Amino acid sequence: MQRRTFLMGLGATLAATWQASAQGPRPPATNALSIRWFGHMAFGFVGQGVRLLTHPFRPAGCTERLAAPMMPADLVLIGSRLLDEGYLERLPSDLRVLSQPGAYTVNGLDFQGIRTAHDRLEGRRFGMNVVWRWQQAGLRVVHLGGTAAALRPEERILIGQPDVLLVPVGGGDKGYTPQEAKAAADAINPKIIIPTHFRTAKSSDRCELGSRSEFTALFPETAIRRVNGTTLELRAQELPATPQVISFGLP
Repeated sequence: MQRRTFLMGLGATLAATWQASAQGPRPPATNALSIRWFGHMAFGFVGQGVRLLTHPFRPAGCTERLAAPMMPADLVLIGSRLLDEGYLERLPSDLRVLSQPGAYTVNGLDFQGIRTAHDRLEGRRFGMNVVWRWQQAGLRVVHLGGTAAALRPEERILIGQPDVLLVPVGGGDKGYTPQEAKAAADAINPKIIIPTHFRTAKSSDRCELGSRSEFTALFPETAIRRVNGTTLELRAQELPATPQVISFGLP
């Protein structure tokens, strides 16, 4: 009984420690964070002197008529080795890639990779996904990658409360449905929500994902910020008071 009480107390202490780490003081805003959408789950982030690319894909299926993501980068973040979110063949061979859960420091930025199930079968079909959390240009960013599984309490603690959340919304076997994505966003409560992993006019007829509009329809129109193009600059001191959904134009 004493051992069980000790372990429960230790678990609560660790949870509080992780929560404090994830939601601790925001680093100084040294410049703006530039975000570029390449399509699907691939984004470029430039800020604080660091350039990173996330989830590069091979054009096929839901990304059939998109260009393969390319940009000068210091590192790449991927959630799995699937071809629609971890295709590395066209990138420089010496480019640093983070693909495994754990804590990393690269070019002065701290990254946390959090292991989650990729599908609703505890990873038995598509394996595991890595959620990435990092701080850049004074902003906390979380990219959920491709996941269809509800977040467990311990995963939710590690994710914390980011300023910017990238969340899959198109449904399918390895991504949240619009309703699941809305529930995840409500639980995480970021200031900026960026939908990913959905069907667009550049998807093939074989793409089984739903559209982004099914997700944005779950929010009031005043919460939607439509961007004319595929790039956006964010500054910590200019974040909205209530959650805002970003709707980029097509790449």
